[in-house]
Amino acid sequence: MKRRDFFRKGATAAVAVGAIPMIATSCATTNDMVYDRENDKWYHLGTGKTGTNSRKKTSGFDVAVIGGGAAGICAAVAAARNGSKTVLIQDRPVLGGNASSEMRVHLNGVNNIKGKAERETGIIEEILLHNRFENEQESFPVFDHVLYDFVVREPNITLMLNTQAVEAVMDGNKIKSAMCWQATTETMFTINAPIFIDCSGDGLLAATSGAEYRTGREGKAEFNEKYAPDVADGWQMGATLLMSSKDMGKPMKYSPPSYAIKYTHEGGHKRRKFAGFQDGIWWIEIGSDDDIIADAEKNRHTLMAYLHGVWDYIKNSGKFPEAENLALDWVGSLPARRESRRFIGDYFLSERDLTEHKHFDDAVAFGGWSLDEHNPGGILDIKERPSFFHYHFKEVYQFPFRSLYSKNVSNLMFAGRNVSQTHIALSSSRIMATCALQGQAVGTAATLCNKYNIFPRDVYKKHIKELQQQLMRDDAFIPKQVANDPKDLAKKTSTIFGSSTSSGDAMNLINGISRDIYGEINHWKSDGLSAEIQAEWESPVNLSTIEIKCDTNVKRNIMMRKDSRNNDLYGNHVPKEMLKALSFEARINGQWKKLGEITDNRTRLIKMKFNTIKTTAIRVKMTETYGAKDVKLFELRCYS
Repeated sequence: MKRRDFFRKGATAAVAVGAIPMIATSCATTNDMVYDRENDKWYHLGTGKTGTNSRKKTSGFDVAVIGGGAAGICAAVAAARNGSKTVLIQDRPVLGGNASSEMRVHLNGVNNIKGKAERETGIIEEILLHNRFENEQESFPVFDHVLYDFVVREPNITLMLNTQAVEAVMDGNKIKSAMCWQATTETMFTINAPIFIDCSGDGLLAATSGAEYRTGREGKAEFNEKYAPDVADGWQMGATLLMSSKDMGKPMKYSPPSYAIKYTHEGGHKRRKFAGFQDGIWWIEIGSDDDIIADAEKNRHTLMAYLHGVWDYIKNSGKFPEAENLALDWVGSLPARRESRRFIGDYFLSERDLTEHKHFDDAVAFGGWSLDEHNPGGILDIKERPSFFHYHFKEVYQFPFRSLYSKNVSNLMFAGRNVSQTHIALSSSRIMATCALQGQAVGTAATLCNKYNIFPRDVYKKHIKELQQQLMRDDAFIPKQVANDPKDLAKKTSTIFGSSTSSGDAMNLINGISRDIYGEINHWKSDGLSAEIQAEWESPVNLSTIEIKCDTNVKRNIMMRKDSRNNDLYGNHVPKEMLKALSFEARINGQWKKLGEITDNRTRLIKMKFNTIKTTAIRVKMTETYGAKDVKLFELRCYS
């Protein structure tokens, strides 16, 4: 059966071609969802009292973030670090979403551009580096705790696990409150906030607010997309269940459970490969041409049945003798979803925006994963290839802020796979590290909303440059955007020079581009260690903060992989190029005075804060990296 025939015959739902329609209407309410538990007959033997404790609580925050995957974590951390009292609400017992121990998907990003990475920086890089320091054994359950640590150490974040935002309470076109059910405490929380960010993937809160959204695939004509189907339909990419096995050092038998579906691979497409099956097979997936959320439990059971059927085929067909000593040591029970609701913003990103590298004045993030549209039929259509990999990017593309807030709910933003884009655009931008960049953008934007008492659309209209400049200061890279923060006193230096130079120029540290890209050098690199850089001002300036960005080799990936791949494209250790030990000095009244030192740096963005001084020069002394013989820097900033 041909691909388009399969889609046409399998589709039962359609999306109209033309103007962007709503798939769902508002189901928002102003009524409380939970009644008092007057019939609870608790008798407390310790106190002799009857009745139950209150299971209703109300809390207020500056920003409420729904969903604790990569996008939600980065949104919450960005908002918190920029001064907002933030709550992060996650419906699972662990953070990480698809990358958590419950699903174990690689936290991919722009993994391969011209044979090299173009790795994301900012908060998501901090997370991956934190994992490299704290989880050398590359354990997914430990990764859950690394993420937990990364979030709870932020003083402005309140984390609520096992909690689902189930309904929005509206005030006109604005979300007033989120009704959130915490299963472990049997408590209904009313969460009040001026700004809500839905990073939950499925977007239940956003849907109940009446935010417009759609599901399915756009037809070619609507956005002139080369890789879209001829006619719009209801298909959504499938969810996957993964597994992993262990070599037991002796032959291991396997008998499938009662619910397994026998698998033969008869007629299977040649691209349905079994390479690396020890760590799971990503094409054990099932999509939907209707309501993929309503079908979730049915699909979960079917996926579990197919997973065991495939493992039975591997173990007992005789075609994989290398599996003789292998036994399953972990089997997923929670499918990792790729697609469901996509909410409508002021801009609807489409295929050609990506492939033609459209320039957006409101760019706040970037991507570059291929147009990786999975066969919506999934394992139910094994004669077709599992994914079409329509287009491979040779350069990163921009992602606009207007696709990250709702067109009709004034105080709602989103980040992740539920943002404003076509199905084909989603096939690239759904990758978790790309979603994380979106999360950092909306979390930062939320603080501007509160700072100026405005809505996200006003950030776009009046403060987009401020948003972009803050993101770049916080080490997010925005393609084709140059950092030019008017508060940065390093821009006013008369000269910057290094103690030695093997490549680049020390003046590159204030050129506003914090990585080597597009064939251009934007760094200064020493010739050996120890090394120094020095910045001079013609007139004294007041300083209290120095910020530098060192090298972490963004041309090499550092996400945790189940195969611990370590080559030119992937690394499974702390980047050797990263600066480890350094100190800061200032010239005050003609004398050099030490401002502070760092002996165990763990981030690309390094900050040194101190009491305000008046100085005519500063210098940074660098004595140790994590293995490189030279030190490389990309940026110097100074603030009063």
